Amino acid sequence: MLTGQNTQQFIHQKLTDKAKEKLSTSKLSVSEIAYELGFEHPQFFSKFFKKMTNSTPVAFRQLFQ
Repeated sequence: MLTGQNTQQFIHQKLTDKAKEKLSTSKLSVSEIAYELGFEHPQFFSKFFKKMTNSTPVAFRQLFQ
């Protein structure tokens, strides 16, 4: 499968998609989602998510409430 992305970009996109899914459909806390996705520290997850989406995890989740 050719995506036009390098491996790291592809993995980051898949992680972002999974994070969006969990934020929009689950009641898990942002920290719980971060740990489930393999982040050692929730603040790293928040920074990663903001970089990838231009939105914080909390702000993204509020779109679905």
